[in-house]
Amino acid sequence: MDLLKKKILEEGSVEEGNILKVDSFLNHQLDIAFLNEAGKEFKRLFADRKITKILTLETSGIAIASIAAQYFNVPVVFAKKIATKNLDRETYESDVFSYTKGRTYKIKVSKKYINKDDHILIIDDFLANAQAALGLMDIINKGGATLEGIGIVIEKGFQDGGQLLREQGVNLKSLVIIDSFENGKVKFR
Repeated sequence: MDLLKKKILEEGSVEEGNILKVDSFLNHQLDIAFLNEAGKEFKRLFADRKITKILTLETSGIAIASIAAQYFNVPVVFAKKIATKNLDRETYESDVFSYTKGRTYKIKVSKKYINKDDHILIIDDFLANAQAALGLMDIINKGGATLEGIGIVIEKGFQDGGQLLREQGVNLKSLVIIDSFENGKVKFR
């Protein structure tokens, strides 16, 4: 997606630890016009799939999942990382290690929002080591639902997550894949 590549090059920065900072448009401040284009692209990429729900992880996946959901005309369910008093007692749970936070979260989704009739598309902002995707896939499996695919805004192709998911036969579509960071510069596939 050329628009995304342009935004990464113009507004993104590579930080220590192979962190791509794109918080000016994707996961802190939100560029709604850009997110709309990304949502349309996910609809195009998964147009051949029966999607009944979009699943993501709080918090940075919620914006892109919500915008994409309007093109599929389906609800968004997000896995919660932080237990709250208003979360249902009956939940599907999975452990997810966050590369950027350096800690493991127990993610939870209410059992009433995922069931055997659901055909779920996972959408998230980043894919690195696939820990979030694997945790969300685990929740889908526990709910007896069908995974239709995973849509990622930015895949770090130099980390093993994409390869791991593709080897498992997952229908993975990334809007851009980054092959490397060289001297603070982004190299796209």
